[in-house]
Amino acid sequence: MTEVTQLLSQLNSSDPRAAEQLLPLVYQELRALAAHQLAGESPGQTLQPTALVHEAWLRLQRTDPERAWQGRRHFFAAAALAINRILVDRARQRQAKRHGGGLLRVDLDELELAATGADDEVLAVNEALEAFAKVAPEKAELVRLRYFVGLPLEEASAICGISPATAKRHWNYARAWLREHIQSLQ
Repeated sequence: MTEVTQLLSQLNSSDPRAAEQLLPLVYQELRALAAHQLAGESPGQTLQPTALVHEAWLRLQRTDPERAWQGRRHFFAAAALAINRILVDRARQRQAKRHGGGLLRVDLDELELAATGADDEVLAVNEALEAFAKVAPEKAELVRLRYFVGLPLEEASAICGISPATAKRHWNYARAWLREHIQSLQ
């Protein structure tokens, strides 16, 4: 049992020090994953990796206290889902008319138009992923870990508890399914 798994177990038994000890162990890993995910966002993104990790951590802390962490896989799957929801919420907020959605953003320093496609992509992938999760929830978890958290295939397969070869097959299937679903919506 890894130290993270032990701390999650202690956290389940309401040990108040467990959360304080858990955060330093997973913080750098979560921050690296958040930085990787934000690297694919459009220019002008104001959300920083540290803020994304902090928001995800707060959402994880606000989860139902009766819900017990079932180990490292469960924790990182929940973290991936939290990061996913944060990015989707921000994309929806930026697209809302009252927040300037549909307007072109101008970088006043360089007077160039910022790219606007990333928000549309995040929303399209999220919508397709929600439909895919109804068909293949295990494969959808792998996609969340890869796409929204930015985990390499090997790490995502370990968290999902499957072999890298199986993860690669699941990933290829999921990509094809999602691509076809997104194209059918357009």
